[in-house]
Amino acid sequence: MKIQTFQHLAFLSLAPLLLMACGGSQTQAGGPGATQPPANYQVFTIEAKDATLSNDYPATLQGEQNIEIRPKIDGFVEAIYVDEGTVVKKGQLLFKLNAPQYQQDVNNAIATINSAEAEVKSAQLLVNKTKPLVDKDIISPYELESDQFALNTKKASLAQARTSLANAKTNLGYTTITSPVNGVIGTLPYKVGSLVTSATTSPLTTVSNIDKVYAYFSLNEKQLLEFSRTVKGSTLKEKIANTPAVSLILSDGSNYTEHGKVETIAGLIDTQTGSASFRAAFPNPIRLLRSGSSASVRIPQPVKSGIFIPQRSAYELQGKHFVYVVDQTNTVKSVEVQIMDLLAGQYYVVTDGLKIGDKVVYDGNSSLKDAAQIKPEVMGADKVYQDLK
Repeated sequence: MKIQTFQHLAFLSLAPLLLMACGGSQTQAGGPGATQPPANYQVFTIEAKDATLSNDYPATLQGEQNIEIRPKIDGFVEAIYVDEGTVVKKGQLLFKLNAPQYQQDVNNAIATINSAEAEVKSAQLLVNKTKPLVDKDIISPYELESDQFALNTKKASLAQARTSLANAKTNLGYTTITSPVNGVIGTLPYKVGSLVTSATTSPLTTVSNIDKVYAYFSLNEKQLLEFSRTVKGSTLKEKIANTPAVSLILSDGSNYTEHGKVETIAGLIDTQTGSASFRAAFPNPIRLLRSGSSASVRIPQPVKSGIFIPQRSAYELQGKHFVYVVDQTNTVKSVEVQIMDLLAGQYYVVTDGLKIGDKVVYDGNSSLKDAAQIKPEVMGADKVYQDLK
């Protein structure tokens, strides 16, 4: 009995040691209390890269000339010699108006001239008859002066009649309407027989000279400041001259084949919109672009030896951007970076916060925490920047 009691006491004294031994074996086996090894994360080294940024600005297209064709007289449309979309030359006949009253005005003016010429001849004969008599003191000089005044009056009437004829012919000429420039005919709202006047609201048509097309777009104050800082030149004229060629993105998303050039920048900012107006010119040899169309102007901005990071390598917090930088002990640190508004495809352009040679975690923003230790897997630059253009 005593022997059994002693064995029981010996077992109880050894139990804690057995439990500690079991617990130790569990810790060594990777139990809940074990120290976890650092997780693997892909890491890349910042290198200086060249790329071209671009930003698109909505634009409205207008031809070099958009001239409304309006009647200068009242009349009925007698004939239309062009159709919508017709390419016309300067001086080409477009419309004929029926306004017989202007032909009557010409006829009346001609008759008035004939009558005035006859009166001038009669007055001249009277002067020629009176002058010898005055020279011989047969009649008073007063008679000659009176006849001379009458002749001058008749000549003035003749001059006035000729002016009336010129005006009548001018008005009659308005019955035929020609194109003032080379261009393309717009819509034709009036048909043959329509009554048109000089006060008609809608024009007969519009002739658009679209050999060269202007794209009008705007930049807000922030974009304008960035544009002014990045484009070389001490004056506005020099900055316009140094602006690189711009591209045009058509409404279907395709690129227009011809490149354009920024020609003008408004000197004032619109107080209502807070933006400044730009105008870029594009050649239009096949007349693909039309007035009134919409498109987007793409302005390239080259960046030399810049710091670029993939967008997936950064995370945003309260409007700020951060990345995880790896130090020499493979410990990560959250670092705030300043980036440009323009993107280089899927890359941010870092202006502050990083330097060449820094090591950055490629993708770990959802699982990493500041001061965590990692096991870095080095990524090659060709893989990190393979989509950078």
